[in-house]
Amino acid sequence: MSWLPVDCHAHSTHSDGTLEVAAIVELARRRGVRPSVTDHVTHDIAAGVRSVEQVGAYLDDLERYRVLRGGEFCWHDTLWRELPEHLVRRFSHRIGSLHAIEVPGCRIVHAFRAFPRGLTADAYMDAHVAALERFAREMPADVLAHPTLLPLSLREIPVEELWTEAREERAVAALRSAGIAFEISNRYRVHERFATRAVAAGVRLALGSDGHTPEQIADVEWPLALARRLGVADEALYDPAAHGSRTGYWDQ
Repeated sequence: MSWLPVDCHAHSTHSDGTLEVAAIVELARRRGVRPSVTDHVTHDIAAGVRSVEQVGAYLDDLERYRVLRGGEFCWHDTLWRELPEHLVRRFSHRIGSLHAIEVPGCRIVHAFRAFPRGLTADAYMDAHVAALERFAREMPADVLAHPTLLPLSLREIPVEELWTEAREERAVAALRSAGIAFEISNRYRVHERFATRAVAAGVRLALGSDGHTPEQIADVEWPLALARRLGVADEALYDPAAHGSRTGYWDQ
């Protein structure tokens, strides 16, 4: 079989996507991309898979289709810690997200909610990198989703300024030590310096549309072009079927 890119990160109507699973599979086929469904599995998002029982039903439905069966788990949430082993092993891969982090003196700071008054960008970024390091040590994820996702109020600042080279070094070292892939997201696009640093350190790259709509799902053209520009071979990009998963699914 000829190589096809894998969209490791896409959402269906099981969470906040607009397409049902069958439509995602068909859309990806037309775009020459191997699809996955990686809906939000967390207590913290209303439109998502929010309980152990719902995880079972979610996987039951995905198993009806020829699609990689993933999930996007929030680091700050507890659901990923509550799943029994027999459910974990049914996921083809899992991605982890820093949708919210603990900041000293501010409790939890969410990427999509109000930013605490008095919290500086530097203080937030220091806490963010520390959370990423802890995530890499503790969460058995295969991919870090959208590595440069930050709170809305910080997005007016150039991302390469917030992500200093020292912070990039710490993040890349943490991912390398844990064997977690670095997602090149089509939705939250990483600056090239950060991706270059990940490649140089031997961190595997993953492609992700983070698609929620027909226009977004299976659109991995920009991530794939960046990976190729960095000299990454197509076959080296993270593919759960080729490279395995920490879920144990591919060991069965």
